[in-house]
Amino acid sequence: MPAPEAAGDALLLVDLQVDYFADDELARCRHDVVAACNRLADAAHRHGVPVVEIRTEHEPDRSTWTLTMLEDDQGVVVRDTPGAQRAEGLEPGEADCVVKTRDSAFFGTDLGERLAALDVRRVVLCGVSTESCVAATARDAFAHDLQVVLVSDATASLDPDEHDHTLEMLRVQHRQQVRTADEVVAAWDGDAPEGS
Repeated sequence: MPAPEAAGDALLLVDLQVDYFADDELARCRHDVVAACNRLADAAHRHGVPVVEIRTEHEPDRSTWTLTMLEDDQGVVVRDTPGAQRAEGLEPGEADCVVKTRDSAFFGTDLGERLAALDVRRVVLCGVSTESCVAATARDAFAHDLQVVLVSDATASLDPDEHDHTLEMLRVQHRQQVRTADEVVAAWDGDAPEGS
């Protein structure tokens, strides 16, 4: 049975894949982000919180490529390539998988239905990149009437200032919580006041 603070939660791991850590800034922080995500997944499993690994996978024939990928004539996270594999060190344990082709994990997927079937009322979001796929998923979670916790040290961006700006914007505009991985784990463990 989930701990009281964990009841109704789901952990979403967004785009923790090789291609998304190719940039120097993201490569630099990959180890820390992945370690924070692993801590969150471990705690989620202890408390019965569903874990969903969200992966982007594009078709080699370009049929799912975004406009910018087509303009740049460059595919990323193409199915069955090394770049589409999990980021090194990521070990989420037992996790459902949702495959997407656009920034939001809700767009063109059954994520909303899966979460509703599990009676999820709040999603804990981590992954990359903060200002694109994480933010798009957070906005769509808001549109699905889900509360959101954004995990500041388990998300990352090409630009650290953009990371901070995006988290603050989502906190203010959608009243979404911003916590550290340790704060989320402490709340699930019952070591933090509810709502902290």
